Amino acid sequence: MSENKLTYKTEGRTLVMERMFDAPRELVFKAFSESDHLEQWWGPEGWETESRKFEFVPGGVWHYCMRCTDENQGDFYGMESWGKTIYSEINPPETIVYTDVFSDEEGNSADGMPATQVTMNFVEQEEVTKLIVHSQFESVEALQKVVDMGVVEGTDSQYRCLDDHLKQIQHV
Repeated sequence: MSENKLTYKTEGRTLVMERMFDAPRELVFKAFSESDHLEQWWGPEGWETESRKFEFVPGGVWHYCMRCTDENQGDFYGMESWGKTIYSEINPPETIVYTDVFSDEEGNSADGMPATQVTMNFVEQEEVTKLIVHSQFESVEALQKVVDMGVVEGTDSQYRCLDDHLKQIQHV
């Protein structure tokens, strides 16, 4: 197995992240397109995710809550973070395009938090998958705000959780 490191760069108001996964493209896509799979790995290490609503179709919504369950994470322990994804384009197993927003428990967009237009490309390379994620923000300042909040570190942690999940489901 190769070392799968998250690489990233900013291009204006766009954050581009890339990462390899040691799994076939269809399986990596499935991990992003089915609620049962997402709940097993979505969120940083030490957090659990629960789907309130999941409609994986263009125009559909995924409304979810991440909860910190790791007592070693100090002030984060017990914290909840609600999010909402609105899917606009789905081309299995190649592309998912959606708008990502912070939300409240009812699914209302959080005031003062930037919405993000996300395009995920799943590129098959023999038995591995390269995931390329373009996250476009409304401004360079909005991009910097989420970078300062730790989006790259959080995504890196989340993708390590996905690695573990992919290993489990490949050997079932």
